[in-house]
Amino acid sequence: MDNPSQGTVYFRNDSIHYGQLQYFDTATKRGSGFVLQKVVNNKLTENLRAEELVWEPKRKKWKLTSVIIYDMDSGRQSMRQVDTMLINLNFKPGEFKKSRYTKDVLQTPELVELIERETLRGAENLNDLKVERYRRDATPFSLLILTLIGVSLASRKVRGGSGLHIAIGIITAALFILTDRFSTIFSTKGNFPPALAAWTPNILFVFVAIYVFLKSPK
Repeated sequence: MDNPSQGTVYFRNDSIHYGQLQYFDTATKRGSGFVLQKVVNNKLTENLRAEELVWEPKRKKWKLTSVIIYDMDSGRQSMRQVDTMLINLNFKPGEFKKSRYTKDVLQTPELVELIERETLRGAENLNDLKVERYRRDATPFSLLILTLIGVSLASRKVRGGSGLHIAIGIITAALFILTDRFSTIFSTKGNFPPALAAWTPNILFVFVAIYVFLKSPK
């Protein structure tokens, strides 16, 4: 059974709606303590509160129960109560169950959509997703660069035979991986641009590839 989400979840549904959910159980697809506020021109115009939030799979909507809506748009606060109501929200139940490997299994269009959706909600720490997105473009070039380095090294005759070639190749690959890891950490934990983090190993090692290629026998 899925574990319930821990702690209050804050989100931005769109450009004017902001909300929070105190508790959500991913197994039953039920949550409690739901609040959705409408803010226009930095002014709170509507405050919706519901005791329970339930996912309706057939309708692809969320059902709210014991709803209280405060309307402040007219200049005077008014209140109305509704037993139940259906509402569209910019997320689905499965998104409450966060997995560190989610980004790895998503196809690129799905990953782009996830980044756009999380950006709209005002989610923080999106650099991890963005680095993964840009790395998918950088990876084919990484393979070409490492292949060029490997072929260039293999074509050279040095003392020590093929064992030395293998050792140099392993060291080069290890340095490439370390560079990739460090640039990713600097982006996800700091302010290093995600695109630059994904491409930094290629930028550095393309010069190594060119140097080794020029030095290799023709």
